[in-house]
Amino acid sequence: MIIVEIHKTLAIKFIQRHHYSPVMPKLTKHYLGFYENENLVGALSLGWGTQPRQTIHKMFSNLTTKDYYEIGKMCMTDEMPRNSESQMLSLTIKWLKKNHPHLLFLYTMADGIMGKCGYVYQASNFLYGGSYYTQVYMMENGEKLHPRSAKLLLQENAILHSKSKMFWLTSDYMVQNNIRFIEGMMFRYIYPLNKKAKKLLNSSSMNWTNAYPKDKDLLWYDKTNRPKKQIDKPPFTFVDVVYNRKNVGEISNNLEEFFA
Repeated sequence: MIIVEIHKTLAIKFIQRHHYSPVMPKLTKHYLGFYENENLVGALSLGWGTQPRQTIHKMFSNLTTKDYYEIGKMCMTDEMPRNSESQMLSLTIKWLKKNHPHLLFLYTMADGIMGKCGYVYQASNFLYGGSYYTQVYMMENGEKLHPRSAKLLLQENAILHSKSKMFWLTSDYMVQNNIRFIEGMMFRYIYPLNKKAKKLLNSSSMNWTNAYPKDKDLLWYDKTNRPKKQIDKPPFTFVDVVYNRKNVGEISNNLEEFFA
């Protein structure tokens, strides 16, 4: 397998075909492609999450966004052997050390709310930095919608309640529109890219260990009504994308033109 930097549109086409979620991160700097016998078999994006400065400051108060990249999306074709994703990560780390030697850390999150514990990061010797709860809306079509993307729904909800502004959907509005408010977990992982980074781990506000989470540690709650209740894994799906269309359709609509 070889690694090369590829065009944004090619990467997004591949990711939206093979990743469980077609919603793309906005702050992406690099799209890496992984080839086997001249066939694109994997893709990985590098950049930052929605709050890059706050993310690094929570872990290392004296570092900035220039000191790390975050994995946004990573996926492979189903035909590849089981350990291929670990090989992807190994190649990515080598690529970063060669092309961005100033970077200290490669950071990523395992999407526990989607049932992901981060086994591929565990197998690649990333360090685990704990978990936190996150909340999302599950729409009537099964689509996962982040609260930051619910602006139009919040405006409609505010009008119904004669409010000028709202920050969270109300229970009555969610029940009326068959929306569920789901709470689940996110798991932090980090990989130090050099000796300086390894030393900095001791000054981190988080305890980085190899005491990894497993499937038994996954938890979900339905908070649509109070009190919240523990539930099984929610059946999220992106088969019919409606509410995330802005972060999905822009590239998809131009793919035929790009590959013509």
